[in-house]
Formats: sequence, C-alpha cells, structure tokens
Amino acid sequence: MELRDAIMQRRSIRAFKKEPVDEKIVEEILDVARWAPSWGNTQPWNIYVLVGDALERFRRQNREAFLSGKEQIPDIEMPEEFPAGLKERYMDLGRSVLNSLHIKREDKGARRKYWADMFSLFDAPVLLIFTIKDMKVISYPMLDVGIIIGYICLLAHEKGLGSCVLANSCRFPKLLREIAHIPEDEKIVMGIGMGYPIEDSPINNFERNRASLDQLVRWIRE
Repeated sequence: MELRDAIMQRRSIRAFKKEPVDEKIVEEILDVARWAPSWGNTQPWNIYVLVGDALERFRRQNREAFLSGKEQIPDIEMPEEFPAGLKERYMDLGRSVLNSLHIKREDKGARRKYWADMFSLFDAPVLLIFTIKDMKVISYPMLDVGIIIGYICLLAHEKGLGSCVLANSCRFPKLLREIAHIPEDEKIVMGIGMGYPIEDSPINNFERNRASLDQLVRWIRE
C-alpha cells in the first residue's frame, strides 16, 4: 500500500467486529511505530495494550461510569469550547455521525446511547492507552504522543485494521489505573480503539471533509 493511499483512505472507525486481533499483528504495528520521531529521541510514551478480559472489564465499567453520571476528571484537560472555525468542523462531524445512524438532534435517548457506545469503545477488541511521565512541562511529550498515534493509525490501516482515537477512553483515569496497573506518576493522555471494521456499517462510510489548504496554509515569500 502506498503511503498516500493509506493517508487518504484511513478514517476513524466507529463500528468494529468482535473478532479478536492476533497479538502478533499489534506487536508488529507497535514495533514499526516506535520509530516515530520525538523530541531529542526521548520517546516519552508508554503504551498499555488492553485485550481480552481486562478490556471487557474496562469497557463495561467505563460505560457504567458514563451512564451513572460519574464525575469525569481526565489527567489531561479536554476542550469544551472551540473557536468559531474549529467549532464548525466539530459540529459538522457530529451531524455526519448522527445522520449516518438516522439519529435526530432532538432524540436525546438515541444520542445518549451513541455516547454510551463510544464509552464502550465501539466494541473494539484492542485498546491502546498512551501515557507520559508526570513532568513540569508536558506539552512537547504530548506532541510526541500525537505523532506516534498517527503512525499507529496508518500502520493499522495497512494491516486491514480500523482505528479510532478515543478521548472517552481516558475520562475516568482511576478506573484505567486499577485495571491496567498504570502508576500514579504517569499521566494518561489518549487511547486508540483498534480492530476489524464492519465494512458496510453506515457510520464507517459517511462522507468525510477536510479544510481546504487556503484555510490552513500561509505562504510567506517576502
């Protein structure tokens, strides 16, 4: 697979088959992804791979925590508001997701079920959790985590796997620490759900959009 094709074809998967993924395939992906660039080659990431019973326990408890209204206190503060342009893109994605599921905006019950499915990781059979050491300055280690996450998503696509970067996997860090034995001196940054996509699911096939180059790029010549 050409790199360009992997970049253009990869998309966030929101409906996974329950078919397990061979752990050797996950290891192969991570073995290549560890060559991702990082500041001064610090490679600040730790990666926890949840599968099997551990993942099912986390999936169930993460969903229950959301549905019960438990307070969400993620290690990394998550944005609740966006500037106008960013908010428009965020809202556009939300509309595309709900429309693909035929969920009307006023149907609060169906929207809540969708959110619960998200906290269930869309049934992904693999969850990768990324952490960094608790340092005085964490902004650049977090950038490095973002880079390796991008590599992993592309490598997964090359292997025929789908992936979805899931902030909702990290909203209850105490739960993750208990199940994955993550030390207190590591900040939980982000998670990726991974598995084989349900190819014909509408939520995996809606039209995607990206901002145009002239919205994002400024050429400076003089």
